[in-house]
Amino acid sequence: MTAPIRVWAPHASSVECRLGAGDDATLASMSRGDDGWWTGPAVPAGTDYAFVVDGGGPFPDPRSPWQPAGVHGPSRTFDARSYAWNDAGWRGREALGAVQYELHIGTFTPRGTLDAIDERQLADLARRGVEMIELMPVAAFPGERGWGYDGVSLYAVHAPYGGPAALQRLVDRAHAHGLAVCLDVVYNHLGPDGNYLAQFGPYFTDAHETPWGWAVNLDQPEAAGMRAFIVDNALRWFEDFHVDALRLDAVHALVDDSDRHILAELSDRTAELSARLGRPLSLIAESDLNDVRMVTPTADGGLGMDAQWADDVHHALHAYLTGETHGYYCDFGSIEALDKVYREVFVHDGSYSTFRGEDWGAPVPPDLDRRRFVVFASNHDQVGNRAIGDRPASRLTAGGQAASLALVLLSPFTPMLFMGEEHGETRPFMFFTDHDEPLGSAVSEGRMSEFAGHGWEQLYGGHVDVPDPQDRRTFLRSKLGAGVAATTGTNERIVAWLADIMEVRTRTLDPAAWERHPAGASEQQPRQLTMHGPVAVHANLSGSPMAVPAGEVLATFGNVASGPEGISLAPDAVALVARAG
Repeated sequence: MTAPIRVWAPHASSVECRLGAGDDATLASMSRGDDGWWTGPAVPAGTDYAFVVDGGGPFPDPRSPWQPAGVHGPSRTFDARSYAWNDAGWRGREALGAVQYELHIGTFTPRGTLDAIDERQLADLARRGVEMIELMPVAAFPGERGWGYDGVSLYAVHAPYGGPAALQRLVDRAHAHGLAVCLDVVYNHLGPDGNYLAQFGPYFTDAHETPWGWAVNLDQPEAAGMRAFIVDNALRWFEDFHVDALRLDAVHALVDDSDRHILAELSDRTAELSARLGRPLSLIAESDLNDVRMVTPTADGGLGMDAQWADDVHHALHAYLTGETHGYYCDFGSIEALDKVYREVFVHDGSYSTFRGEDWGAPVPPDLDRRRFVVFASNHDQVGNRAIGDRPASRLTAGGQAASLALVLLSPFTPMLFMGEEHGETRPFMFFTDHDEPLGSAVSEGRMSEFAGHGWEQLYGGHVDVPDPQDRRTFLRSKLGAGVAATTGTNERIVAWLADIMEVRTRTLDPAAWERHPAGASEQQPRQLTMHGPVAVHANLSGSPMAVPAGEVLATFGNVASGPEGISLAPDAVALVARAG
């Protein structure tokens, strides 16, 4: 199949297409249309090409589907429609209520590729109760290793991961095992290395600032180019790669003062595509605004996201279990904070945020479906952005880990696990990069400076050697250790406990059960915790026995005795008890 090469460059006087690579490359002229799009020759799939804009370049295609020579090299055409899919029977799965599982492709397996996530691993995740895998960003980024949030070729699939065809194969395999696939996408900025968008048109604007510098152009003159770039990209993953959901990174940095916010436009276009394809397509936002408008339908004046991450739930749970109250955990850690997030989602719902130094957020209506909030005890940010990338499992007791799993998976929210959490992984997940100089040194120095004076020495009990993100050993140390088949020691107990939780979880899926038994949290004594709901989670994290009323014990972790007079939990024990009625 051949297709013409096209590129949007509305201000260019001339655009030429450089076909081929190296000394054999040739230049082909391109013709301009009235809409600012330039059209060149039709070429077959697998053709290398780049653009010369007003004599500058050559530059890779802003919509390049494949960058096999890296983000600075030529683009390569790819026929996404040529793949022979085997998922005709896949009817899709919406994100709401699905047990999600976040993974980083480069560290999930020893080889660190899309094809290395094989049938055995996918079957194992499905057997454990996972319903949707969430892939950290796959868009092409500089170097071989990284988290992917500095992607610059947003239409391409990172070549060291296997390229675009490998992503199609993984999605196909996942669907065969009943697993939906969510893709993490970053539209709020591009990385600094290999970002050539500004060479082609007004993709950015200095009218707004973000933590990464200039904002993407969503509301200034000729913003239609960047808006189409984002929307077309999202729809392409759904249609050409059969993904089921997108997780949109840090949408609070998508500054858009236009009459129709880019998220609302994307929501409506996604709904149209979902109706045409006949399967659910979900949009999940990462937002720190604590604003329910994010998940309010566009017809009601909202932004139309299906779900959003709920960091306040993580903060309240993490701070309670670990006792950490530094930094942004300063307003968390108490049983009152934990109770509030289970009942009302946000701690900061218009109240004062000490960390931010201002009032923050807005209340969540009591009748809003709590499955619209994705909750977790770990994720890439909350682990990897710690000084040494240590996981909660490396600090919690076995009972603490067991409680953490139950408190997430048996909550009224949509639960998510971070890779390795299902077997109590203790190896770190650290921040790592692979930049050329001088950017590499700047990143390393910035990382060291970022963690200076943040109280990490006190937390870790002494001097902290922050890992160098540019050191390849930092990446290698972040790879999963025991893997999804861990079966020894504490890991074996956690694996068995997760199976118990998943079996019990069926009792929490009926919304009417939550109406009869509203969510909440309380303590009998310090560190003797109960999460209320259709299944009560009793966790004794204290050093003394814990007594709770008699009931139908569904599963236990640790030493738990049950009789007609009540249930007794030894220290570091957890009991799941059915609520009557």
